[in-house]
Amino acid sequence: RGHLIGEGHRLHQNVNARAAHMDRLITDLLRLSQLNRQPLHKQPTRFADLAQSVIDGMAHEREGRRIEFTIADFPTWQVDQGLMRQVFVNLISNAIKFTRDREQARIDIGYRMDGGTLVCFVRDNGVGFNMKYMNKLFGVFQRLHSADQFEGTGVGLSIVRRIVERHGGKVWVDGQQDQGATFFFSLPDGTS
Repeated sequence: RGHLIGEGHRLHQNVNARAAHMDRLITDLLRLSQLNRQPLHKQPTRFADLAQSVIDGMAHEREGRRIEFTIADFPTWQVDQGLMRQVFVNLISNAIKFTRDREQARIDIGYRMDGGTLVCFVRDNGVGFNMKYMNKLFGVFQRLHSADQFEGTGVGLSIVRRIVERHGGKVWVDGQQDQGATFFFSLPDGTS
C-alpha cells in the first residue's frame, strides 16, 4: 500500500512537470509566431542596463551558484527595448544553464564595433558544443543536449534569431565541446 502511494506521488509529479514543460513550449511558440506581426518600437537603449536588469531578474536561477558576470559599457543603440530584453533573457539564461556544472562560472556580455554595426556577444565557460552541429542551434526544436541533461523547449535561440533579423542583423555562434560557447548578434544602424 505504501509503495502504491509513493508510485502515485511520483507519477503525479511527472505529469505536473510535463504539463509545465508543455505550457512553456506553447508560450515560446506563440512568442515566436507573433514576432513577425509585432511592429518594432525603436528607442535609445543602454544594453549594459538591460543586461544587468536581466541578470538581477534571474536571482532564482543563480541561487547557490558562483557566477562571475562582466558587462561591457555598451554604446546606446536604437532597438525595440522589449524585444532586445528577450534576446538578453534567452542568451543569459542559456549561459547560466550551460555553466551549471562549473564550480566557478564566467559569463561575459560584451561588444565590438564593425564599421557602423554593433556586434554583441554573450560568452560562457560552460559545456559548449561540437561546431559541426552549429547550424542546428537556431532552428525550432533543435537541441544539442538532451532535455534530461538541460531543461528547455528548443525554441529560445529561434526567438533570438527572429528578433535580431527583425532589427536587420544576424546571429552566429562559436563554441567548443567542454570549452564554452559565444553567441554573437549584429545590429546595424542603431545610432539614428
